Amino acid sequence: MDLRKRNFLTLLDYTPEEIRYLLDLSKDFKNKKHNSIEHRYLKGKNIVLLFEKTSTRTRCAFEVAGLDLGMGVTYLDPGSSQMGKKESIEDTAKVLGRMYDGIEYRGYDQKIVETLAEHAGVPVWNGLTTDFHPTQMLADVMTVEENFGHLDGIKLVFFGDARNNVANSLMVVCAKMGMHFVSCGPKDLWPDSTLVEKCRNIAEETGATIEMTEDVLKASENADVIYTDVWVSMGEPDEVWNERIKLLSPYQVNKKIMDNANENAIFLHCLPSFHDLNTTIGKDIYEKYGLKEMEVTDEVFTSDKSKVFDEAENRLHTIKAVVYATMREDNE
Repeated sequence: MDLRKRNFLTLLDYTPEEIRYLLDLSKDFKNKKHNSIEHRYLKGKNIVLLFEKTSTRTRCAFEVAGLDLGMGVTYLDPGSSQMGKKESIEDTAKVLGRMYDGIEYRGYDQKIVETLAEHAGVPVWNGLTTDFHPTQMLADVMTVEENFGHLDGIKLVFFGDARNNVANSLMVVCAKMGMHFVSCGPKDLWPDSTLVEKCRNIAEETGATIEMTEDVLKASENADVIYTDVWVSMGEPDEVWNERIKLLSPYQVNKKIMDNANENAIFLHCLPSFHDLNTTIGKDIYEKYGLKEMEVTDEVFTSDKSKVFDEAENRLHTIKAVVYATMREDNE
């Protein structure tokens, strides 16, 4: 499988076979990491991380992946680059492409990462945009496969705002990998119909299914994976909280939902999560709305069914696989 010099902008651009290759490569890297087997395969190369949105997991995963592979890593936070301010996206891409061997972007409009990819001349990786979060998806399905041994036919249910980047990307990866994807939330927050149609067309070829419902019990019945995300995404105004709480409170993941799923069902969350009062936002929401838990209860989040920290670790191994596969020098 040759993915050299490829961009990684959305999983819509990758075949099921290519995704499978990346997952298998991720498993190999995880084994090497856990057994302290050196894998500095990209020694002498350099990558740059452009972050317009802050992150814990994405930044750490890219930095450790780069260092493990033997590379130099430069991190540019929102205040450390002139991109889009004093310098156009196109010019920034051309400059960085001459200094670095790969570029990661995490921020807002999908068009930004696409423009970087068009002009950089080196692989560009999407660390998150408002539309898609492809590196998260590889970690998610890797975690699913670690628990069930396969992906084909797995029923994954997303509860909440199904228009966001995580829900969009889950629908795409489920369609690609022959899984049963269910989006459960209010109709006003269902995904874009054009993307749904694309995924259903893919599903016809892979045996996957794509379903939308407002019925919590119908959605969770026979589910293998219960997935949720925060109700207000990064960058959205605080005023949105009141509306989202009213819309999404009925779709909170709790023990009732997990008990209605399959006996061996697992819970996933891309993190961070508001499952207690140990964050400033959590405390603020409690003071304003009286909620101690939001998208998931603490009981579920801390249960044995919760695999969120395995999922978080797998960000490292899957990102390492993407970086290596797109930057390697040969087909070995």
